[in-house]
Amino acid sequence: MFIGAIALFFWLLKLFLNGIIAVIPPEVEQKLGAIIVPVYERQAEPSPQQDTLTKLLDRLENNLPEKQNSQRNYQVLYIPESTINALALPGDKIVIYQGLIEKVRSENELMMVLGHELGHFAHRDHLRGLGNTLIIRASLAFFLGDLGIFQIPVGNTVEAIANARYSQSQEKQADAFGLTLLNKTYGHVAGATDFFTRLSQEENGTISFLSSHPTSTERIQKLKSLIKENNYPSKDRSPLPPTLTNLSEY
Repeated sequence: MFIGAIALFFWLLKLFLNGIIAVIPPEVEQKLGAIIVPVYERQAEPSPQQDTLTKLLDRLENNLPEKQNSQRNYQVLYIPESTINALALPGDKIVIYQGLIEKVRSENELMMVLGHELGHFAHRDHLRGLGNTLIIRASLAFFLGDLGIFQIPVGNTVEAIANARYSQSQEKQADAFGLTLLNKTYGHVAGATDFFTRLSQEENGTISFLSSHPTSTERIQKLKSLIKENNYPSKDRSPLPPTLTNLSEY
């Protein structure tokens, strides 16, 4: 009964934190981002690639629902490393690595990835991951009697975000959000599944994007189902901007 009561307490604590996360105002999230984002800003020097990615993100941002765009200033941090990954950070920042850009074959694919990350912002998934970390540390503090464990150093917080694992439902929600943005931006959804299909064929565990954004045939089929249900058209894909091709030359 005692163990059951403790489990119930932390389950209720998780519900409580999720409720708070849903109503955290943007200015509070910005303060959290001010602690975390500089770690990534030091790795992302100004570049033509970052400028291009920010312009692409701005096009998506123009089509966001007013609720997701109010008091927001979404920006891209481009990191020239071979890691194949993208991250949503508190403070309206999307980190995208060179390795991911080198995997895409069209602008549409890339916009789907950016739209997917905007979907995580819309559903506060990036903050819920931190909430789960807080609960785990609170549990350890309770059982070990060490309240110091409850404190989360900046380095550990950054690591928690970088290694975030979203649930399949969270991923599908973000995919659906990105798909809607893709259609609003281009008037069609060509390329929506290309990137995920290509990466799903890679060896498991070799790509950071797959480990932090679990993909599957079921997830890709869900996207195709949404395309069919909404009668989204498919037209020609747009080529990548010149600054995002032949990145090894920069």
